Amino acid sequence: MVTLQDLMDDPLIETLIAKGNDHLGALGYTNHGKLHVALVADRCYKILEQLGSPERERELAAIAGYLHDIGNVINRRGHSQSGALLAMTIMRRMGMDPAEIAVVAGAIGNHDEGNGQPISRVAAALILADKSHVHRSRVRNPDVSTFDIHDRVNYAVNESILRVNGESRVITMELSIETEICPVMEYFEIFLTRMVMCRRAAAFLECQFELLINGAKLL
Repeated sequence: MVTLQDLMDDPLIETLIAKGNDHLGALGYTNHGKLHVALVADRCYKILEQLGSPERERELAAIAGYLHDIGNVINRRGHSQSGALLAMTIMRRMGMDPAEIAVVAGAIGNHDEGNGQPISRVAAALILADKSHVHRSRVRNPDVSTFDIHDRVNYAVNESILRVNGESRVITMELSIETEICPVMEYFEIFLTRMVMCRRAAAFLECQFELLINGAKLL
């Protein structure tokens, strides 16, 4: 049985994550490297854990979280689909069960807000985990005076927490934003489609989705 640790120890995967992150850096994107994918993998596991999913489903979600951005090594556009194809090849080489490969690949191929949908519990967990990782630590531009709106929105967030209440079936994204850096309206300008996607993902998991910014409930 292929585990998350097996994938984390694979030199090809490590290179794809690192190089994909380098390519996005050259384009001015925020950090999508190992810190990001490891955090997303952990959140994927914990979301399904809190909702009572079987252990193997949790691990498949974590695997999808760890691999979800490897398509960036090819191109940012369509990276979810190219990443799913890369992941399928790698998981097949490792001898992973075909049914599990299909679940992970489907989740990766549907995690982007451009055309993704929560097609499974694993996909829904990946959407929530990925879209909730907003934080100033992801900003790579050292010059605040040259921030674009994406840099500004991420840099303004000094705390981002995803809470999952399995009893009440409520998933809450809590953000602490420095509004002098980024007004809340700018956050919605960039992330409204992502929050709508999170609400759909939560609904697939039979949960409600809430968004709290500086203690105020906005969704």
